[in-house]
Amino acid sequence: MVRVLFLHPDLGIGGAERLVVDSAIALKEYGHQVGFLTNHHDKNHCFEETADGSLTVQVVGDWLPRKLFGRFYAFCAYFRMIYAAVYATFCIIPKERVDVIFCDQVSVAIPVLRFARPRPKIIFYCHFPDQLLSKKEGYLKSLYRWPINIVEELTINMADKILVNSKFTLKVFQETFRRIHHCPDVLYPSLNTKYFDEMEKKHNLETPTYFRNLADCYVYLDINRFERKKNHQLAIESFHELSSSLSDNKPRLIITGGYDERVNENVEHFNELKDLIKETDKENVILLRSSSDDEKFQLLRRAQCLLYTPIDEHFGIVPLEGMYMSKPIIAINSGGPTETIVHNETGFLCEPNKASFVEAMKAVLGNKALCERMGAKGRKRVQQKFSFEAFCKKLDGIVRDIAECDNRTTKKTE
Repeated sequence: MVRVLFLHPDLGIGGAERLVVDSAIALKEYGHQVGFLTNHHDKNHCFEETADGSLTVQVVGDWLPRKLFGRFYAFCAYFRMIYAAVYATFCIIPKERVDVIFCDQVSVAIPVLRFARPRPKIIFYCHFPDQLLSKKEGYLKSLYRWPINIVEELTINMADKILVNSKFTLKVFQETFRRIHHCPDVLYPSLNTKYFDEMEKKHNLETPTYFRNLADCYVYLDINRFERKKNHQLAIESFHELSSSLSDNKPRLIITGGYDERVNENVEHFNELKDLIKETDKENVILLRSSSDDEKFQLLRRAQCLLYTPIDEHFGIVPLEGMYMSKPIIAINSGGPTETIVHNETGFLCEPNKASFVEAMKAVLGNKALCERMGAKGRKRVQQKFSFEAFCKKLDGIVRDIAECDNRTTKKTE
């Protein structure tokens, strides 16, 4: 048994959070002891496994500011994570034997964790270089980011093991961090397919009220956080053009995603999308905020097609969810989706423009045979290439290897 501590900045709802939660579940199933240390955890805005007691979660440093003067988010995130790392180093590790620490998103914790005694091995999972996610806002912003970007590269290089979520991210990682010479391993995120299988067996699920207005409509579904980079606007504009070309039996578009009132962009962008819908298809587009896992399952089951609009997405867990639920996927032809979706077989990989999306949306509209064929191939692809069992096995091997390496080193020293 290996004792693993997950160090994550904000245990809310998102792809990164789904990855660390699934990683903890995977290791727990293989007999390891796991726990979470985080700066923030709201039981009303998180994945169920972190709220129902399935996974142990400890929160430290939530009282520290998330921003200063409406800015300096990165600086505050670094400071909050350093606080958590200091707590882990001096309050957790000396009392409880921790063999491996799995951290992601904020690498500045790594040099602090190396002071822990006995020192655990450190795995850093890079979803995407943070410096590339930061918006370019002129000279002062560049000056502010310059030391942060250097620290990111130096601290990632201090990890004992580096993992990335796709071959696309691996390429970007190597182009961005030229001073890191050891090559990361690719660990694709996966689905906890057992959850979907168990949900499909349930017959007592409460039907959401908005389902009553869908009747026999063809439903397009768009799942992603309410952030501008997720490109929900493309889904709405493409849907409007498609819908305008139809005289009757118009389809519906449902958009749901992570929404946190503490995040200004979530609030602002949600309102922007509401205003856009008022100008186009107010009656045929539904916006939902932070749907629960059960609600999301019902949406995936009810929809006929899944839209995925981010450009250069690092991996994208949502297409896997859609494929496992036997839905054709229409996505941008870039980033992680090019590794999960097979064009013209499990869905369509489109150019990032309205014309390309509308063409694909028309192809599946009302074409039950095509949807079923693509859906069946998509589900089979997830089972073969991205199964939870394969994910569990690979992660277990990584954790055991790094822990055993530490044990061998300790014995040689003795």
